Amino acid sequence: MNKTVFVSGASSGLGKAVAEYLASSGYRVYAGSRSFGREDVSPPKGCTGIHLDVTDGSSVNAAVSQILDKEGEIYALVNCAAFFTMGSCEEVSYEEISRILDTNFIGMVRTVQAVLPAMRKQGSGRIINFSSINGVLSIPFQGGYSASKHAVEGWSEALAQEVSRFGIQVSVIEPGDCRGGSRKYRNLNPNSAESSSPYYEYYIAGTGKIHFDEQNGMEPVKVAKAVRRLLDSKKPPFRKVVATLTQRSSIWLHKILPGRLFNKIISDYYAPKKG
Repeated sequence: MNKTVFVSGASSGLGKAVAEYLASSGYRVYAGSRSFGREDVSPPKGCTGIHLDVTDGSSVNAAVSQILDKEGEIYALVNCAAFFTMGSCEEVSYEEISRILDTNFIGMVRTVQAVLPAMRKQGSGRIINFSSINGVLSIPFQGGYSASKHAVEGWSEALAQEVSRFGIQVSVIEPGDCRGGSRKYRNLNPNSAESSSPYYEYYIAGTGKIHFDEQNGMEPVKVAKAVRRLLDSKKPPFRKVVATLTQRSSIWLHKILPGRLFNKIISDYYAPKKG
């Protein structure tokens, strides 16, 4: 098999797991990250590292051109690049929200727009955009991240409708909590973490619960295997949830419960324990 796959955000976490697993499965993988190109940073095992900053259009275009010059085509694009800040909606700055959206959503738009002309020309292609359970429902102190993933969902729907006539298939993958996420790509908001913040106790309890759930989450390779199944499928589903039964249940409850009741359940889950 000589299918070229371009994976963004491949220096750590899910992006790295996806890149390594696809390479071990026989795909020719170009792993993109801002870290690659430095002597002290190696690409994932079996992958060709390529410098990629999804917040810089010229970097994205250069990376795609480099792959096309070497391979002639791109079979699939897998958008994994992500960043987020954990803080209250009131206290996270406009600048930080913009940074989150520029990486998680606009960065995805840049890479998709860069590969589409080649995919249209070849009459085929696969695009897998990483959303999240948080692209379906939101949780406290991840407002910016949730907003970016909701944007991924909506934009990807329109994309799938527009490009299917060119033989291009689009899927959105929605992972739950996974182990091994890089702290380098997440920030704790200093305002919310100050004892003077009106959200302080809730913030400390909530972020503690978030970290606990991640540390006890799925192995990243489970998500990587789901990505491969999407790439190997002749008719891949548009949405693919990869999560525990509990997290799948939260999606189901989000659909059927009144909004006020669902929000209370989630709020109470992350709130400080009484007594």
